Amino acid sequence: MALKIGVLMGGRSSEREVSLRTGAAINDALKTKGYDTIKIDVGFDIAEKIKAAGVNLAFLALHGRYGEDGAVQGMLEMLDIPYTGSGVLASALAMDKIASKKMLLFAGLPTPRFLAISKSTATAVGLKNICEQVLGEMDLPLVVKAPTQGSTIGISFVRQRSELAEAFTLAFKYDPVAMVEQFIEGIELTASVLGNEKPIALPLIEIVSATGVYDYNAKYTVGMSEHIIPPRISTESQEQIKGLATSTYKAIGCRGLARIDFILGNDGLPYILEINTMPGMTETSLFPDAARAAGIEFPDLIDRLVKMAREK
Repeated sequence: MALKIGVLMGGRSSEREVSLRTGAAINDALKTKGYDTIKIDVGFDIAEKIKAAGVNLAFLALHGRYGEDGAVQGMLEMLDIPYTGSGVLASALAMDKIASKKMLLFAGLPTPRFLAISKSTATAVGLKNICEQVLGEMDLPLVVKAPTQGSTIGISFVRQRSELAEAFTLAFKYDPVAMVEQFIEGIELTASVLGNEKPIALPLIEIVSATGVYDYNAKYTVGMSEHIIPPRISTESQEQIKGLATSTYKAIGCRGLARIDFILGNDGLPYILEINTMPGMTETSLFPDAARAAGIEFPDLIDRLVKMAREK
C-alpha cells in the first residue's frame, strides 16, 4: 500500500494558531521529500476525515489539549494508524506538569519544588487563606502554572505577595488544579531529544528573551528571543544536562522526539522544568534550530520522524 501521510494540525486547544503554523511547515517539508500528504484540521469529526482521506500514517502537528495529551494518540491506536511522536501514556504524563513532576521525583531527577492546589479547595477555604498557606511553605519568587497548558498559557511569575491570588485566578481559568513551583534564578536552556529505543540529545540551546520572560510572544514572534548555540555554559554542564534530558525522555517513555526545558541555577545545579512531546516546528522554534546545529536540515528531520513512526 502506498504511504499517505495526514498532517494533523489546528485542533481545539488554545494553541491552535501555533499548531496551524507547525503543520504547514511540516507539510511543506514532507512534500519536499516526495511524500503524498494531506493537511487535516482536527475537530470532532477527525476519525471520519482520516478514514475518508485514506491516510495510513499520521504526522502529529498538534499542540495542547486533545492533541498533545494522548487523546488523538489513543484514537489513532484504535484505528491502527501509526503516528509520529510519543504514545498515549507518555503524551498524557508529559502534558500534565504535576504528573510529570511526580515521575521525575520518582526517577530521582532534579526538578524545582512544587505544590498542587485545586480550585475546589481554594473555593472552600478561600483564596486568601490558600495564598497565606503557600507563602508559609514556599519563598518568593514563585511560578504558578495551569498544568495541562503549553506555550506558557496560564502561567504567572509571582515576585510580590500581592500577585499570588491573581496568578491562581488565571491558572484556574484553564485547569481545575494549579501548580505552584519554586522559581529558580539562572540560565534557561532546552534540550531536544530525538530517537526511539536509543534517543540522543541534540546540541543544547540557551534561550534569552527580549523581555526577560520566555512567554507566548517571545516564543512565536520573530526577534523577541535569541537562541544561543552552543550555550554559554561549561562543557561539563552541557554534558550533564544532555544526560538528564535522555534520562527524562526514558523515564516518561517518550518516542520520536521531545524537548526538555531546564534552568541551570545560579547555584550551578540543573533543574528540569517540563517535557514537551510535541515541540513547535515553526520558523522561530527551538527543536529545528537544535537539529540544524547537529547538521540535520528541517526536511531531513521531518523525514526521520516519519521513519521512526513506521518503526513502531
